[in-house]
Amino acid sequence: MNQLNGADTVFVFVSTVLVLVMTPALALFYGGMVRKKNVLSTTVHSYAAIAIVSVQWVLFGYTLSFGNDIKGILGNLSFLGLKGVGFAPNSNYAATIPHEAFMMFQMMFAIITVALVSGSIAERMKSMAFILFIVLWTTIVYDPLAHWVWGVGGWIHTMGALDFAGGDVVHISSGVSGLVAALVLGSRRRKETVTPHNIPMTVLGAGLLLFGWYGFNAGSALAVNSVAFNAFITTNTSAAAAAIGWSTFEYIHRKKVTALGIASGLVAGLVAITPAAGFVSPMAAIIIGFIGGAICFSSVTFMKGKFGYDDALDAFGCHAVGGMWGGIATGIFASISINSSGANGLIHGNPKLVLIQIVAIVATIIYSAIMTFGIMKVVDKLIGIKVTKEEEQVGLDISEHGEEAYGGLN
Repeated sequence: MNQLNGADTVFVFVSTVLVLVMTPALALFYGGMVRKKNVLSTTVHSYAAIAIVSVQWVLFGYTLSFGNDIKGILGNLSFLGLKGVGFAPNSNYAATIPHEAFMMFQMMFAIITVALVSGSIAERMKSMAFILFIVLWTTIVYDPLAHWVWGVGGWIHTMGALDFAGGDVVHISSGVSGLVAALVLGSRRRKETVTPHNIPMTVLGAGLLLFGWYGFNAGSALAVNSVAFNAFITTNTSAAAAAIGWSTFEYIHRKKVTALGIASGLVAGLVAITPAAGFVSPMAAIIIGFIGGAICFSSVTFMKGKFGYDDALDAFGCHAVGGMWGGIATGIFASISINSSGANGLIHGNPKLVLIQIVAIVATIIYSAIMTFGIMKVVDKLIGIKVTKEEEQVGLDISEHGEEAYGGLN
């Protein structure tokens, strides 16, 4: 029998607010890395995601993600317009908190995921094109993936893949989609000369992302229990280890440790632990974080340079690459001693879990890439996606929004 628990409800309520804070934090994190003439445009991407996805989720996004299963692919329209989503719990997802609380918590994940994509297309995509992209991408990519992985009856969920807080659903999907969008859009002109305009802003954004990520990961336990506190510890531990890992390899490569590198490493560690947070031990989190920081540094520093794609703010290098490693690491380190609802991984005698995790990762990559390519082509056909050479030169703050962030400074 379902019975509301006051402590669990307050915990998820606070976690929901923490996850919401992550999107303005992302606006700061991304905003500091672009040029002065594009900081408002970059900021608008995140706030547009808050506005648009909040309405989309209420109308039909939630039901497509968590409605009654249709052949493992999508939720049905049982919760259309939040019909039947009330204070009473839904035992399919969280038996001790209001259904409304679960719905709002999941909304915040949908919001930040499409906002993450904007990091790859910064400084050159039309604002109205990105607004249309938000609607289409959240509906066509995010909602089905959320059902596959977290929905009761979703095929990845049924297969036994583990994704505690969004390695596949949030990070791999957004990072891969960002790369595809960047490739379709094309590079910025003279991208080699672009430097961050306000690194303290980015560092502040990273700190606020860390703050919000405790709700993102620990809150995904949906109750005040040992799994939530384990996720709280592993989240902090992985972030710290990744900052050390990124900085170590940065020092080896450049003989310097940068503030931007520390902030980026912190985020890489948060990404890497996201799928694993409620399934692995703190000791495993050190390994996951340190390797995650090293891998993401290598992706951003070497792979991006080798292939020459313009992933402007490294959404692919941090989120997709970090999410892939985190998903595989979950298959290696997961333990039922941490979470009885999970599974044992490779080091606990179950190598099959690694294969299951890889299948889920590959499916997420393929689906996200194909759908995003189609969405970008449709948006381009309808209204065009890239600003003109002159508009890019002036800056998107003026050309797209008619305002300046710093009183006439270019």
